Amino acid sequence: MDGAPVFEEFEPDGDCDCPGCIHRRRDLARGLPVRLGGHPAAHGARRALVLATAAGTVLGGGQALPAVAAPEVPRTPAGPAVPGDDGPGPQGGTSALHGAPGALGAPGPAAGSAVPATTRAEILQRAREWVAAKVPYSMNAFWSDGYRQDCSGFVSMAWNLGGNEWTGSLAAYAVRITKAQLKPGDILLFHNPANPEKGSHVTIFGGWTNASRTRYTAYEQARPYARKRTTPYAYWSNAGRYQAYRYKGVTDGVPGDSGPSAATRYPGAGSFGPGADNKYVTRLGKALVGRGGGRFYRTGPGPRWGDADRRATQAFQRAQGWSGADADGLPGPTTWSYLMKGKGRDIPTAGAGAGGAHGKVPAYPGRGVFRPGQSSPSIEKLGRQLVKKGFGKHYAKGPGPRWSESDRRNVEAFQRAQGWRGAAADGYPGPETWRRLFS
Repeated sequence: MDGAPVFEEFEPDGDCDCPGCIHRRRDLARGLPVRLGGHPAAHGARRALVLATAAGTVLGGGQALPAVAAPEVPRTPAGPAVPGDDGPGPQGGTSALHGAPGALGAPGPAAGSAVPATTRAEILQRAREWVAAKVPYSMNAFWSDGYRQDCSGFVSMAWNLGGNEWTGSLAAYAVRITKAQLKPGDILLFHNPANPEKGSHVTIFGGWTNASRTRYTAYEQARPYARKRTTPYAYWSNAGRYQAYRYKGVTDGVPGDSGPSAATRYPGAGSFGPGADNKYVTRLGKALVGRGGGRFYRTGPGPRWGDADRRATQAFQRAQGWSGADADGLPGPTTWSYLMKGKGRDIPTAGAGAGGAHGKVPAYPGRGVFRPGQSSPSIEKLGRQLVKKGFGKHYAKGPGPRWSESDRRNVEAFQRAQGWRGAAADGYPGPETWRRLFS
């Protein structure tokens, strides 16, 4: 494998139109007086709060405003802000599954009662199904499986609970763990008891994305729909108030085994390859299908080893950035562990062949082309090749010649599929990213 590229740090342009920068500019504008371009509504609200404080005015519902209250001045977050309007939203309460007998107004399962058994791989697979379907966010609507379409309904679904819970009750089905103990399928939960609709949120932990453990893959139900994305630890906002939990009924293995150790233990190289016919081949195939390898199978998966198993295994290995003997299509202990424990990268969707005339890699145009505010035919060429390779999911329209946050996120997804992390997967294409994308 070639060495990982090195990318340059940069400061976003003042007119950057990415969601994060727009959000920050709005926050700054709300903090300014009207004469300097501040938002009139925000200014009026602060002025009213100051007057109410000085007079000790009693506000609606007979609740007195404390005399020591100070006007709330919006601040630019110290860390990354939730981009645009796609952050956490309010949530519903506990309820039975929608469509079940007595579902309307019925309480959910008793907190602390026996919980259904499941595995980490199953939790992540259920989460991926909502992500793939782009289930819209709603605190009132229910998906076809009966679960409410908000953040706590999403976790209730992934954990396969018997009803819909909320951030105030999910902890009863779990045990507190430390940051160091986090594994895929655990959750990061923030419940605000003083005002549950303000900030309360929960995400499913999908694994660390950098060695310093400051960013992780989060599966979550947030506006506008279910998604999987790289997220700062513990979250974009209220980071210090999230707590890590592990579902009480989780094991590290797959269904049908007597326990976690039996489920995850590598059965040996002799269980795979030409002539192999056993339950481990079936188990491998099902895990590969769950990680995006379904297109390799016309029938099955089944117990008899076939070329579909080899090709799907090799695709998974290459998605981790492995090459040579480490990506020969035969599962070794590490490949097996990654599949059984839900670790690593999924198999990318199928894409077209290489770009460029006669299969040659087009000349790299330079790093300065791929920056906010830049417009170039090379940006559109990059975007079209990303789509061909199966890395275009972040494009709402396009791709086009103007650099956008959608371009950056798609490039980042491609870089991570090469097994790169940190500065080597920042979403800005260097020469090595360009070469691999077009070769």
